[in-house]
Amino acid sequence: MAGDSTFLSAGPGLSGSIGSYAAIGDSFTEGVGDPGPDDTFVGWADRLAVLLADRRDEHDFRYANLAVRGRLLDQIVAEQVPRAKELAPELVTFCAGGNDIIRPGSDPDDVAERFEAAVADLTGAVGTVMITTGFDTRGVPVLRHIRGKVATYSAHVRAIADRYDCPVLDLWSLKSVQDRRAWDDDRLHLSPEGHTRVALRAAQVLGIDVPADPDQPWPPQEPRGSAEVTRDNIQWAREYLVPWIGRRLRGESSGDHVEAKRPDLLPL
Repeated sequence: MAGDSTFLSAGPGLSGSIGSYAAIGDSFTEGVGDPGPDDTFVGWADRLAVLLADRRDEHDFRYANLAVRGRLLDQIVAEQVPRAKELAPELVTFCAGGNDIIRPGSDPDDVAERFEAAVADLTGAVGTVMITTGFDTRGVPVLRHIRGKVATYSAHVRAIADRYDCPVLDLWSLKSVQDRRAWDDDRLHLSPEGHTRVALRAAQVLGIDVPADPDQPWPPQEPRGSAEVTRDNIQWAREYLVPWIGRRLRGESSGDHVEAKRPDLLPL
């Protein structure tokens, strides 16, 4: 599976298969790290949409992706949730709060409370709402120190899912994305293969047979010497970490002046 980011057909559909889907969120759902044509990104949500569309007749599935990189939870609630309610699809995936959690001094309990209010609003207006936990960040250098906050927030997400009968895309338990190869060079966003594995797991959560196991082991890799690791870390810090810190200090976002790539429910 590694190195092949294409999908095979998912096979015959379940009764009551999903006919429309809107994705809301930040860079993770926009697909940053998984480059597509014309300077856009593909990402796990687009790949999940392909799997869902495969279960329908041609042109009988509609998809919107409202996610924009850099968005905080309150921005997603203000900008994307009303649009998702207006579109009223059969499925919404809602992943938000990660950019809030990584901010110094943020409170995962407070973020979860605001997230729950948005879930309550969405579930009353659309079909199924699938919500998403955080990743286990122990292997992500710039995010390792907030692992406890991510775990707390993820526990809240699971509890919210129980209260509102939402399926959960549990990224914390997806062991395959803890491999370095599941991540882009910036170490903050998934690689194409990482996005593929998340899409496969999301489809499984929805009860869909998938063409590959998202937790399939990665091929063996030659061990790397300490000098090579140090050189890579220095290059990463210069190319990605320093600019990221600079944007935070200037109050800028990678999503400034970026609009949703697919704001309408269109046939896929």
